[in-house]
Amino acid sequence: MMTNENVKQILNSMLDKLADIEHERWSHWQSYLHSCGKPQPDGSLVLPADLVKKWSEQINTRYEDLSEAEKESDRAQVRKYLPLIAEAFSDAKPLHG
Repeated sequence: MMTNENVKQILNSMLDKLADIEHERWSHWQSYLHSCGKPQPDGSLVLPADLVKKWSEQINTRYEDLSEAEKESDRAQVRKYLPLIAEAFSDAKPLHG
């Protein structure tokens, strides 16, 4: 049986690899976000009001209340983490008690 402490150790050992996936996800989102904006002479971006409205609504919506398409978008992002997590747990040595 795997203890809570073992799970914590496994997850902590994956921290930088998970952070790398998160940075890739964030970078992809920021690239998309920047592509939606209109560059200003001072280097700032102006985002279209309709996208700001849509994203503000999503920010203020609990996951369970999202549309199925929005949920699937979030699931697709989480699926990027699962192979690393599965690999870490499959490599874990079983405990004998």
